[in-house]
Amino acid sequence: MRGTELPAQLLAIYLLLHLRYIGLVFSSPVFTSTMPPTPYRYMFVVMLTACSVGIIKTETIPMIYFDEVIFLGVVCLRELLIGVALGFVSALPLFALRIAGEQIGTTMGFSMAQVMDPTTQSESSLLGQLHAYTALWLYFRWNGHLLMIQAVIESLKLVPPGQISLFPSGDLQLGTWLQELFMLGIRIVVPFYCALVLSDVGLGFLARTVPQMNIFVVGLPVKVMLGFMVLAAALPLAMDVIYTKFEHWIEFALSVIRLWRP
Repeated sequence: MRGTELPAQLLAIYLLLHLRYIGLVFSSPVFTSTMPPTPYRYMFVVMLTACSVGIIKTETIPMIYFDEVIFLGVVCLRELLIGVALGFVSALPLFALRIAGEQIGTTMGFSMAQVMDPTTQSESSLLGQLHAYTALWLYFRWNGHLLMIQAVIESLKLVPPGQISLFPSGDLQLGTWLQELFMLGIRIVVPFYCALVLSDVGLGFLARTVPQMNIFVVGLPVKVMLGFMVLAAALPLAMDVIYTKFEHWIEFALSVIRLWRP
């Protein structure tokens, strides 16, 4: 494609940017809900690409890579992987809240009631869905989706498209990602564990002092009522914790993206 005309160069730029947005939209839990049809989500990617294509300078993309099919495949796969990494890593607070909700539901005894989650087309507990929907609503309320799109624009400056570097040049810090996911989930779940453990201790004393009482019949509604009381008090505090993590994890995702810089 040496001596390519300008329309063909713009088409190549559009293709690479389009693949980066596809990786973002189809990997981030913010956009992966199955309720909107896939064609609508794809049209959203097309609109984002059309609005952002003017940022990339034509001279930054070596058009010689488009001469061979192998080079073209490597360049396209690189852009797709960058988008996937950006969408997956930056959404850690949403994963943490969903996992915390599942653990809280198990502790309260709600894990026996599994219902269909329309966003993922899989079964999950009621409290897991409650935390996931609350996190998703607040994510859009706090313009997290705009920050994610802005992160894609920033990634175009940090890691220009059109380079042959399929594999990252360093550690993706997945251990740090999993550690932060675990710690964030524990901070949300700890109040429920403490309250419900204390309720188990109290019910144990009650079973010893009043052996005629059926403690299993009394214990379940007590734990459910106590769990909802703690949920009403702790969920707003958990949202404050999540709010402080949004920009931090988008910055962390951009630091991971830098590893694809040739």
